[in-house]
Amino acid sequence: MGSFSIWHIIIAVGLLALLFGGRGKISGIMGDTAKGIRAFREGLKGDDEPQSAEAKPLPKESEKDKARS
Repeated sequence: MGSFSIWHIIIAVGLLALLFGGRGKISGIMGDTAKGIRAFREGLKGDDEPQSAEAKPLPKESEKDKARS
């Protein structure tokens, strides 16, 4: 008691290999999370901004279109 046995070391190595092994699963998950947060913030910014000058008004209904309705 009080010291690490071989099983403690095996479990710790296994957990470290699971978390940090391969192609960086943790860093991949964190990168995807960061992209999601960034997209969410950009979406919030888009709602607050006034419409740009490039936005064109809808065309008015012509007499021909009124007759068809």
